Amino acid sequence: MSDLQELFGLPVFDFPAKGRKKAKETPLPEAGTVAWRIAVDAYDSEEPWEDVFARFLTQVETTEVRAFVVGVWSEAYDTSPEPIVKALVDAAERFPALRSLFFADVSSDECEISWINQGPVTPLLEAFPLLEEFGVRGGMELELKPVRHERLRSLTVETGGLAAEVVRDIAASDFPELEILDLWLGTSEYGATAVPEDLQPFLTGARLPKLRHLALHNSEMQDAVAQALAGAPVVARLEVLDLSMGTLSDEGAQALLEGQPLTHLKKLDLGHHYLTEAMEERLRTTLGAAGVEVNLDESMFDEWEQESDWDNRYVAVGE
Repeated sequence: MSDLQELFGLPVFDFPAKGRKKAKETPLPEAGTVAWRIAVDAYDSEEPWEDVFARFLTQVETTEVRAFVVGVWSEAYDTSPEPIVKALVDAAERFPALRSLFFADVSSDECEISWINQGPVTPLLEAFPLLEEFGVRGGMELELKPVRHERLRSLTVETGGLAAEVVRDIAASDFPELEILDLWLGTSEYGATAVPEDLQPFLTGARLPKLRHLALHNSEMQDAVAQALAGAPVVARLEVLDLSMGTLSDEGAQALLEGQPLTHLKKLDLGHHYLTEAMEERLRTTLGAAGVEVNLDESMFDEWEQESDWDNRYVAVGE
């Protein structure tokens, strides 16, 4: 994983933190022209994240801030971010223009994704009712309790292993304006416990009337997800279906081809897959010829075949 470079169509700018080499030693830009990121040194930081945020509140016109990124806090592998959540919630009234928030933009050099300590993030959605985009990285101890949010258009949860409880709670939430749902389901080795039945509410689409982009990916059960999607009502109104980054094989791809038509899609993303060349060609012929952009990058088939062990399939992002 690497640092975000852009959020809400704005370049990410690092607010200066003591000892933080990535922070630019330049004059601060106009508040509404960048996505502000606050991060401290991942190890032995010279000041706590909350102290940097307190300085930010005094030096930046927060009423104009449209996008905000919570970067790494000190010892993220061993320290809860709940004080950071509280600091943001307490300052929410000072951010009336905030429309996009990404929580825990932590690179693998700073802390591997499955070692990022998380906690309850629902208070952020409750404190910022005008958010249009929300993203969070890291699944360890992550809580996203059922919530209703009237404005959210995009929800991203990036993990190496997503707990079934979180999947169910997202499914039980009401997001009437949500257009993009992006879930990294991950692997059981790093905490993934969801089964295909947990995804059923997403597949009906009943609580997501405006969903157009569905990503259920980075999954060790990618074939089962594909099989469930083959007859899912939500697929008929999607523009983008993303099953990339996982362990998809010919079995899952066959189910997709034999299921409901997919020729209405603008894009089918299957990157990082375990498909044979014959199946790749079938997908290109059947869907590509109909105008669907089919991503088949990063074939893992040859690597698996050399191992001669189907159980060696792995997702793109685990630890």
